[in-house]
Amino acid sequence: MGVELEPSALPPRALSRPVEETARLVRADPRVTALVPGFDAPFFQAGLAGYSDGAMRLVARAHGAPFCVTEALLDRTLINGGKGRRKEDPDLIASEVGMGDLDENRAVGLDDHPIAGQIMGSEPDEIARGSEILAGMGYEVIDLNLACPVKKIRRRARGGHFLAHPDAAIDLLRAVRAAVPASIACTVKLRRSYDDTPEMAHAFERIFDAAYECGYAWSTVHCRTVEQRYAGPGRWEFLRDLCARHRDRVVFGSGDVWTVLDIFRMMDACGVQGVSVARGCIGNPWIFRQAREMMAGRPPVGPSIAEQRDVLLQHYRFSEVIHGARRTGRHMRKFGIKFARHHPRAAEVKADFIRCETSEEWAGVIERHYGALAEARAANDGWAPAVVTDASTAAAMEDADTDCGPADGACG
Repeated sequence: MGVELEPSALPPRALSRPVEETARLVRADPRVTALVPGFDAPFFQAGLAGYSDGAMRLVARAHGAPFCVTEALLDRTLINGGKGRRKEDPDLIASEVGMGDLDENRAVGLDDHPIAGQIMGSEPDEIARGSEILAGMGYEVIDLNLACPVKKIRRRARGGHFLAHPDAAIDLLRAVRAAVPASIACTVKLRRSYDDTPEMAHAFERIFDAAYECGYAWSTVHCRTVEQRYAGPGRWEFLRDLCARHRDRVVFGSGDVWTVLDIFRMMDACGVQGVSVARGCIGNPWIFRQAREMMAGRPPVGPSIAEQRDVLLQHYRFSEVIHGARRTGRHMRKFGIKFARHHPRAAEVKADFIRCETSEEWAGVIERHYGALAEARAANDGWAPAVVTDASTAAAMEDADTDCGPADGACG
């Protein structure tokens, strides 16, 4: 199933004040910063299957993301020494794309911390072992995924399917918290229910309560059901009710965060302490810079062509280190078509990125659409970076036709 990447048919969101005022007033919750120093703003980059690898995270960091979550790592893959132990190690990635020395990398902005290692599995014993491995890899937070609507594997629950099995889900919560040292925070990613039946709503409440009773620092709650997957609007009113009933708990919100404006809309409308930015940050690391600008009372401005070029080249270079030269051309194609929506000739750029398979072809697209001649052409056409608005974002997304392909997925 493809992942919808457009804010289609969203209901109006009732706000108590202008979004700019909310942005100026909100700050990171002190309970969060006390547990995770450096998590200094009330938003973060979600874990996104097939997208949020080390390359995407480092680019987000450079643009103001205070905290990132890895893709969901399978406990068995970790136990067997698979990619989670190699390609998701935050210090290894930073050292390989940088200069090899962690302190030097931090000095030049190649620091992939603070970060949550997200884990997913089926059996308490295995998920405990996987969590121990993640804890030893330097993650500040271990995040248990009970949200991703992946298919069941050989009739075994995984991810969001545990929301239909609260006793088993609570066993996983206890196993992870017991396995991870007390000095490392544990968190959980949930959806609002498995489906819309009263039975499943009650199951969510049991799991949600159990997480805090087990000592989990916060939950991130996506406001769609597992059965919904990514289709249709999320129910922000569910998050509003949940937060109103549990004012003593840290709850982060997820779902229908498409632009920087939505970050602060969700905080106002739902009362969450922070916002998980998922599909809205694919091909848009500037959303984090824009959020910080709004918090400082400045308007959120889109990227210039030169800024787009620099990020595209940086993202490609990081990805090549992680995935190898042969795979990176095709891997980066799906990012290119997302980045295209910022360009004044979005449809044309997207079409050229679709055809990219090699580094040479990628370089050609960059030169053709982001080089000096392209900058001059855009200036002659009267194009310049604009303040982000709902209308401008919707138009850019429509021009770029940014739906994911059938092979892509997202668990944010």
